[in-house]
Amino acid sequence: MNITWVRKYPTGREKGRILTVDMGGTNLRVCDVCLSAGKRDFEQIQRKYKLPESVKTDTKEVLWEFIADRIASFLSDHHPGEKPNKPLPLSFTFSFPVDQRSIRSGILQRWTKNFNVPGVEGNDVVPQLEAALKRKNVPVTVVALLNDTVGTLVASHYRDPQVKMGSIFSTGCNAAYMEECRKIPKLQDAGLPEDATVIINTEYGAFDNERQVLPLTPFDHQIDKQSARPGTQIYEKMVAGLYIGEMLRLMMLTLHKKGVLFKNQDVTRLETENALEASFLSIAEMDLSEGLQDMREEFEENLGLEPTLEELKTCRYLIGLIATRAARLYACGIAAICQKMNMRQCHVGVDGAVFNKYSMFKGRVAQGLREIFDWQPGEVGLIALNAAEDGSGVGAALVASLCPSEEELGPC
Repeated sequence: MNITWVRKYPTGREKGRILTVDMGGTNLRVCDVCLSAGKRDFEQIQRKYKLPESVKTDTKEVLWEFIADRIASFLSDHHPGEKPNKPLPLSFTFSFPVDQRSIRSGILQRWTKNFNVPGVEGNDVVPQLEAALKRKNVPVTVVALLNDTVGTLVASHYRDPQVKMGSIFSTGCNAAYMEECRKIPKLQDAGLPEDATVIINTEYGAFDNERQVLPLTPFDHQIDKQSARPGTQIYEKMVAGLYIGEMLRLMMLTLHKKGVLFKNQDVTRLETENALEASFLSIAEMDLSEGLQDMREEFEENLGLEPTLEELKTCRYLIGLIATRAARLYACGIAAICQKMNMRQCHVGVDGAVFNKYSMFKGRVAQGLREIFDWQPGEVGLIALNAAEDGSGVGAALVASLCPSEEELGPC
């Protein structure tokens, strides 16, 4: 659990213009956000860039200069000819666990999401990014560093004050919430006011790295073994979108070797690690046609296989098992925070492609929460999961506006 140094929620009076960058597990997104004071409203321009797989394991210079180049490209496209008289403020959403000593710094504890760039762990990521920006002559300075869960919480609370938790369910899985500082051992000698609060980034994707609690299957062990960082993020590897496609692939390959699936077919592509993404599972479950035609096309396009209808039904059953387990384990993380905070009722802002695009996911999580808390038939939506407002863009801008450097924000 990491202290973020974001100590309050937005009031709606925040204003100013700020650049934001979101570095996640799949994409890099650059935004120009303008906050309108008193309106709880904003305008933004954004552009998304795919993170090449090679960048995730290359040198730190390649990684940070890739980001610097995309920021430069964004500014050139959307603000051509603009020459600021001082560096533009940047709020950096960095979706990896960091030890923060201030809102402007963060020492990377460990890479997750199959990143493994040497020379970054154990170092402050802000100076490394700013050095790359300087080498590329990009007139930008970092004024805030935050986790994507923090941005999600702040942005969601900005629009809905009943939101008490921000969560991500996408490539990875994580959550953040506001805690009383007096309950945090690390802050007992910090000299903070009795009523001080701070947002905590739980990093609960690392839960049970010791493998003492979670019911791991042989497929879970295989996914961990072949990952970039074996022995870490065990809970996340059982839940998150980066891994559920691989879980399906391993299960189908095992059944093929047992002579159950895809007899006498070329399974070369099925034997390729990470051949399937989470969207494959979502499309299959959404296919309600009698012949499962959409699902059949996914098999042909992604794996070069021509399954029978019975094979499709078997695979769809496997998909249901995988997705239901992921949703119910995800519900456990949300429930754990609610129980710690003694919250029987709250709204949770959730962002991420799996949550937003996997149509059956939200209902499965809701059912899991119902069973955990033993809600009665008339108790509906006590813990409501709502699609979050743009956490990595608007949330990052709001975090920057909440910090002491607010005067550095530019005019809209």
